[in-house]
Amino acid sequence: MVFIFPTFHSMKLLSFWLLLIVMRFGAFIMATSLLATASSASLTLQHSEANALLKWKASLDNQSQALLSSWGGNSPCSNWLGIACDHSKSVSNITLRGIGLTGTLQTLNFSSLPNILILDMSHNSLNGSIPPQIGVLSQLTHLGLGVNNLSGPIPSTIGNLTKLTKLSLRSNKLSGPIPSTIGNLTKLSTLALFSNKLSGNIPIELNKLSNLKILSFSYNNFIGPLPHNICISGKLMNFTANDNFFTGPLPKSLKNCSSLVRLRLDQNQLTGNIADDFGVYPNLDYIDLSENKLYGHLSQNWGKCYKLTSLKISNNNLSGSIPVELSQATNLHVLHLTSNHFTGGIPEDLGKLTYLFDLSLDNNNLSRNVPIQIASLKNLKTLKLGANNFIGLIPNHLGNLVNLLHLNLSQNKFRASIPSEFGKLKYLRSLDLSKNFLSGTIAPLLRELKSLETLNLSHNNLSGDLSSLEEMVSLISVDISYNQLQGSLPNIPAFNNASMEELRNNKGLCGNVSSLEPCPTSSNRSPNNKTNKVILVLLPIGLGTLLLLFAFGVSYHLFRSSNIQEHCDAESPSKNLFVIWSLDGKMAYENIVKATEEFDNKHLIGVGGQGSVYKAEMHTGQVVAVKKLHSIQNGEMSNIKAFTSEIQALAKIRHRNIVKLYGFCSHSRVSFLVYEFLEKGSMNKILKDDEQAIAFNWNRRMNAIKDVANALCYMHHDCSPPIVHRDISSKNVLLDLEYVAHVSDFGTAKLLNPDSTNWTSLAGTFGYAAPELAYTMEVNDKSDVYSFGVLALEIVFGEHPVDFINSSLWTSSSNVMDLTFDIPSLMIKLDQRLPYPTNLAAKDIALIVKIANACLAESPSLRPTMKQVAKELAMSKSSSIH
Repeated sequence: MVFIFPTFHSMKLLSFWLLLIVMRFGAFIMATSLLATASSASLTLQHSEANALLKWKASLDNQSQALLSSWGGNSPCSNWLGIACDHSKSVSNITLRGIGLTGTLQTLNFSSLPNILILDMSHNSLNGSIPPQIGVLSQLTHLGLGVNNLSGPIPSTIGNLTKLTKLSLRSNKLSGPIPSTIGNLTKLSTLALFSNKLSGNIPIELNKLSNLKILSFSYNNFIGPLPHNICISGKLMNFTANDNFFTGPLPKSLKNCSSLVRLRLDQNQLTGNIADDFGVYPNLDYIDLSENKLYGHLSQNWGKCYKLTSLKISNNNLSGSIPVELSQATNLHVLHLTSNHFTGGIPEDLGKLTYLFDLSLDNNNLSRNVPIQIASLKNLKTLKLGANNFIGLIPNHLGNLVNLLHLNLSQNKFRASIPSEFGKLKYLRSLDLSKNFLSGTIAPLLRELKSLETLNLSHNNLSGDLSSLEEMVSLISVDISYNQLQGSLPNIPAFNNASMEELRNNKGLCGNVSSLEPCPTSSNRSPNNKTNKVILVLLPIGLGTLLLLFAFGVSYHLFRSSNIQEHCDAESPSKNLFVIWSLDGKMAYENIVKATEEFDNKHLIGVGGQGSVYKAEMHTGQVVAVKKLHSIQNGEMSNIKAFTSEIQALAKIRHRNIVKLYGFCSHSRVSFLVYEFLEKGSMNKILKDDEQAIAFNWNRRMNAIKDVANALCYMHHDCSPPIVHRDISSKNVLLDLEYVAHVSDFGTAKLLNPDSTNWTSLAGTFGYAAPELAYTMEVNDKSDVYSFGVLALEIVFGEHPVDFINSSLWTSSSNVMDLTFDIPSLMIKLDQRLPYPTNLAAKDIALIVKIANACLAESPSLRPTMKQVAKELAMSKSSSIH
């Protein structure tokens, strides 16, 4: 038997392989164990996150719990509303913006949500305080709790969220100071704290936030100085600190802050020499420094801010002259220098600011004559030159500013008469010529001011009667005191409701107003004997004549009544409201007159350039809107048949987004149209009312834009012949109780033959009318397309977009999909009364802006059709906008 013993080398090799096998087996066992542990940990974390969220849901009110009915089970990643997860199935995003939650954050266990990046619960009804435990969310990049009812202080633990890039706590009831720990958030690009009750000084640590692009302290109770290094890195775009109690100098870093787009520091107590504190801003669009204690001269550098659209520095202590270089800022739309100490004249070159629509220079020490170049500002809506030392005649050329809404020339040294050219200012709503040296009679052509609501002619030397004011049916307030006027007061509400203070110290006014003598009649004049004899001789003749006139009047009335019946019946095109009355046309007429109490002003709900609108409740309970047309002058409607044919065509329109025209009546005494009544009123009214504008949320606004597009698409492409509205504006879009938009007021609408250029007169509302209408007499559907573009932007921005159209964000293109917008910059422009839209919603809004941009192409041929617009809008994801 032979024994073979292994060598040392072979034994060593065997040991190595055995060891390797053992190590690999051990690694396999360990990996399996780790995977099991990781899976177990992941499930444990999911359960922990689910339990935390479900416990918080249980603390909310019943309605909120119902809204979160999809929350159930152990996995928040399985289609829970507002919840998104990362690749490891851990909650990374909680977005519950604007869904109507009511409750507090106190029971939400933040420590159970370690991987959350975005927490957005803005635009709800959350109350109570912000829990300090929120500081454990160390991965958070976006915290949105704005537009709630949160109260108490901002917790200092907010400074632990060092990865935050956006923090919005706006529009709550938070109080106390900003914690100094805010300085730890060095990655912040947006800090929105406006509309709270915060107070105290701004912590010096805020100067460390060098990445800020948007910073808002507005509408709080802050005191002390503004942070001096707020723009030390040159990134700040939007800085608003208005409506606080800030004092001290302007931040030095603002002088070279070339990134600025929007700056609001108005309504504080800031001091400093404005000539030294500001530089040149190539991107600046809007600045408001009003109501502070700034002094010094207005720098020539403002003329180098070529993108500037609004410059407001009213109610300060500025002095010197208005620099002629300001005329180089040719994009200016608003210039407010009211209530300062400016001297000298108005620079003639300001007439080059052709986009200017608001020029307010009142309450200064300006003098000389008003330069004729001001008449070049054809877009002016507001001109305020009151409380200065202007001399000479009121310039006749101001009558060329046909788009004016407000004109104030009071408290100057103007002499002679009121220019008859003012009769051309047909859109004028307020006119103040008080406290001058005006004389002569009131120009008869002033009767053309059908839209005037406020008139002040007091403290002058005007004479004659008031007959030229008798047709000012829209007048609400009037002051004619301290003149030499005489005769009877016009029988319109403004004079019937005037106080003695508004009528006193005239030569001989009379009328049915308390403290005024009634106007004399033949029965109360003091007769002499000769007059008595004449009366005795003429009395039988007069009575006979009166009897003849009475008989003629009765016959004429019967003849007219039969004509009215035939006219209103025969021409009533509707098969809805007027079909009931068509059995008796007179009944139609009399019902309208009765429902409006003979068009009494207490039923008046609006006045336009073509008629007055009354709300009428019929005996059936149906409520309608009645538009009583203004008196038609000779020659303005030479072809009544063409007019009635047009009305008949319009009455046949039936579309859910067009106000129904039920019928009309037209005869020599009065003409009116009867429309569907819509409860919410005009878009213009809603956007001007903060409470209503907030209720008009993003989803409703998106749908309203679609509604208008669909209405115009129908008019342009589905009616035969096509119909062009010609006056699309926010005043002519009405909303019902469900916020469905309806296009209204076809007062200027024209039916188009496809092969004709049909135009009779310039129509449209200033600010909405297409630019080519200023120099061409051709009408086509592209005029409406332009107006739609303006309206769409107005709905998105909450105000007329005139400053945006010419801003740095704007570029005209015929292809909406070719455009790109910087969405953060666009967000600055959105209606600040609503919450910032989500990222997905912002893309939809950007699409609207792109479409509007295409609609505003300077060349009509480059604008899309309304069919193209409606199709593009139908593709937007409006359901994502809340």
